[in-house]
Amino acid sequence: MPKVVFTPSGIRGEVPAGTDLLAAARLLGVDLASLCGGHGLCTRCKVKIMDGEFAKHQVNSSQGHLTGVNAAERERLSEAARKLGYRLGCQARVEGDLVVDVPPESQTQQQVVRKAATQVAIQAAPSIRLVVTTVAEPVLESPDGDLQRLLDAVEFETDLAGLTVDPMVLRDLQPALRAGRWTVTVAVHEAARVIAIWPGRVATVYGIAVDIGSTTIAGHLCALHSGEVLASGGLMNPQIRFGEDLMSRVSYAMMNPGGDLEMTTAVRDGVNGLVDRLLAEAGVGREVVLDSVFVGNPVMHHLFLGLDPVELGGAPFALATQQAFECAARDLGVRLAPGARSYLLPCIAGHVGADAAAVTLAQSPYQQDEVTLVIDVGTNAEIVLGNRHALVAASSPTGPAFEGAQIRHGQRAAVGAIERVRIDRQTWRARYKVIGVELWSDEPGFAQQAADIGVTGICGSGIIEAVAEMRLAGVVTADGLIRPPGGAGAAQVEPDGKTFAYRLCDAVRITQNDVRAIQLAKATLYASIRLLMEKLGIERVEKIYFAGAFGSHIDPLYAMALGMIPDCDLAQVQSVGNAAGTGARIALSSVAARREIEKEVVRTRKIETATEPNFQAHFVAAMAIPHQTDMFPRLSRVLVLPAPEAGERGDLLALRRRRRSSRGGRSK
Repeated sequence: MPKVVFTPSGIRGEVPAGTDLLAAARLLGVDLASLCGGHGLCTRCKVKIMDGEFAKHQVNSSQGHLTGVNAAERERLSEAARKLGYRLGCQARVEGDLVVDVPPESQTQQQVVRKAATQVAIQAAPSIRLVVTTVAEPVLESPDGDLQRLLDAVEFETDLAGLTVDPMVLRDLQPALRAGRWTVTVAVHEAARVIAIWPGRVATVYGIAVDIGSTTIAGHLCALHSGEVLASGGLMNPQIRFGEDLMSRVSYAMMNPGGDLEMTTAVRDGVNGLVDRLLAEAGVGREVVLDSVFVGNPVMHHLFLGLDPVELGGAPFALATQQAFECAARDLGVRLAPGARSYLLPCIAGHVGADAAAVTLAQSPYQQDEVTLVIDVGTNAEIVLGNRHALVAASSPTGPAFEGAQIRHGQRAAVGAIERVRIDRQTWRARYKVIGVELWSDEPGFAQQAADIGVTGICGSGIIEAVAEMRLAGVVTADGLIRPPGGAGAAQVEPDGKTFAYRLCDAVRITQNDVRAIQLAKATLYASIRLLMEKLGIERVEKIYFAGAFGSHIDPLYAMALGMIPDCDLAQVQSVGNAAGTGARIALSSVAARREIEKEVVRTRKIETATEPNFQAHFVAAMAIPHQTDMFPRLSRVLVLPAPEAGERGDLLALRRRRRSSRGGRSK
């Protein structure tokens, strides 16, 4: 049967040939709207068909894999829309493998994008200086033009000499001087360039700080001279339709000529749409938005700059540029004031990007005595470890499983997704919380509240808690095997092919493949962390910060119980929200902060986990839940961890003896 992958939800499955896309969406549990009952009248089920080879999904998608455009589609969709790949889900029937993008306007329940601004004290010293000056009027006796007299007036009243002028600003010069009766406000960037001129007095100018994540984009509109956040917002990264994780997008660029330019256009369009929303929400005009800061992982960084990311797809993972980058915002296609500037933080390494630099700036581990671990969890986790004496950094290709992808009933965080799970230790019955419903599933009134939205799947925080709880309850072994039905919990486990699945609720099963996907992701993350600890010669961390929108919804207790992070005092494990966005805001409001993080990035030691000989050993040990050899004494104070099963204890002891022997007989 043809395979259909829906984005941005990531839900996929096989459907019978001849099934229309609306029916396929409903069959697989994808949110696709329809108001006319599937008669081709309302266009609410409009979707976009992606063309190309999608290696991650093992799908070669083509508009030719659908039935031809019919009369209803010709009437309801413009020729331009049809050329771009848009079809009506109720009319187009599946004849081959497809990747189908469901645009926001075709979704009944919007994706939950949690990107609120974190409160932070910022010493504002932005790159923009405002100068109010009165310019001498022109006279016949003097040949000086309006620009020269303006620059003379600015130099007379300030220490700003030798200024240049953005060519896009020259056209505003004479109208502004005359409208202001020769009194104008001049915006000077980095004490070197005039980037805006307005008649009269302008007291406040603004900037945009944007974190371009592989899954979501977050933006903040800020007053430059105070750091105050006037509006924040987020959206799904439109590039998701080209692949859920970074390597999928690199593969798309490799296998589809011009694919990198498609993705550049998509992300810039997304950023501009977000900017439009922020300006409208705050009631701020575009002409007073003069600065912008962008951060992102290396692939997002390169695609936003319009650079082909293919070199990041294989060793030695060469960046086109590692340094901080500054240019006119218009050169990046960003619609701000004509002379507005853009600044991109430096990348740390080939897979540790400007977003990790921004997180480092926000959390400042380089100023602390305690050994601090900062993790920005996403499809590609970025890790910084150390203190004021030394910093090391690495990326961890965890993949999209933590965000609900590669999970049978997984989905991204949206209304109807299970986000919290608790399992009874005796009966193995689960209770859960669903996004959009305040009550737990076993509380009176839950069914009534959930009736309108239903349970549509399980998101990342839910699957982490589900697998951790399954281990704590004994549903799975330390090796991650779901136990066959038996005992009091027999009703909750059912055969699933050659393995077994855990029945979380009527709509959601946790399969053996789901557990394995989470094990692989968490083992990759933990092994990367242990490798960095090894490089610093330490056996424990004293603080752990979870960064990122997803990280802010991970319960530290379950992250540790699953074995995602090393043992630590739980009071010292905390979420710091969208720290990359916070770092971008700090850099937006402070030139000194930009220079500071540029210096720290240079002294940070970069570790490439893929080439480290010890990584595989760390990874294998980390596949066990929570770990094959590492002890969790601090976690054990607040949680009863299952003892190793019969037959495992001897293996664990033998492995511990081998590890002690490799350290010269000394146990750290």
